[in-house]
Amino acid sequence: MINISPRQLEVFVQVALHGSVRIAAERLHLTQPAASMALAEMERQLGSPVFARERGRLRLNTRGRELLPLAQELLERHADFARRGGEGVELSGELRIGASNSVGNYRVGELLGDFVRAHPQVAVRLRVGNTATIAAGVIDHSLDVGCVEGPVTHPSLEIRPWRDDRLVVCAPPDHPLARKRGLKPADFVGARWVLREPGSATRATSERVLSQLPPGETVLELDQIEAIKQAVAAGLGIACLPEVALTDALATGRLKALKTPFLDLRRKLSLLLHKEKYRGALLDAFLRDAATGR
Repeated sequence: MINISPRQLEVFVQVALHGSVRIAAERLHLTQPAASMALAEMERQLGSPVFARERGRLRLNTRGRELLPLAQELLERHADFARRGGEGVELSGELRIGASNSVGNYRVGELLGDFVRAHPQVAVRLRVGNTATIAAGVIDHSLDVGCVEGPVTHPSLEIRPWRDDRLVVCAPPDHPLARKRGLKPADFVGARWVLREPGSATRATSERVLSQLPPGETVLELDQIEAIKQAVAAGLGIACLPEVALTDALATGRLKALKTPFLDLRRKLSLLLHKEKYRGALLDAFLRDAATGR
């Protein structure tokens, strides 16, 4: 008879998330030998390993990937049971949230502020990356929820609209396009562009914008919005960036927003959830706050 304990499941989940028994032991306040024994006992009861050992790291094998969401659900249901059984017990636990660069760097207060203040016992772990990276984290269950600039399509993902967003084409104040009145698409012929890296939603939107303009030249690809702002301010090219990321540079005059009414620069920010993920009290509370804009 299989008799896997919650502690063994906790070790399994933490090793799956961090690829290391040592880190899992630290997160669970265990000794490393105790964590190793718990994992070994779970694998013994299952009759097969759940990890492949690769270059000093543990990576989930096929069996482990199948079992990870089930283990997470069992632990979350156990926590929900304890909360419902204890009158007035505050929400606690860990919530793993992923945010694309624009959201994580410029809207993190809007995304997390009220939830963190309302639930001080919850440990929020925020991972910031490009949209493709965050979507992959939700798909492989290393993240509970993602907030991205989209668009994202995957059969395992549920996509919920979160906020409206807008991009702006920007240039240094002394750029010819910044000094020209009544811009037209033809004025952008041969323009030198500084773009985000492939996999970024801002890059996807920029490419859509470029398709509406005469051919130009991509002079740089950078993976951080702040680096792009510095490159544009230095006169290396023009860029298409989220309006929220340009507030400071526009206010100080380092950059100028170009008036381009002929371009559609709107987009949606979205929450990503795995369709098969169990949504306990912790995740429900976060989604409720996000939906109401608390």
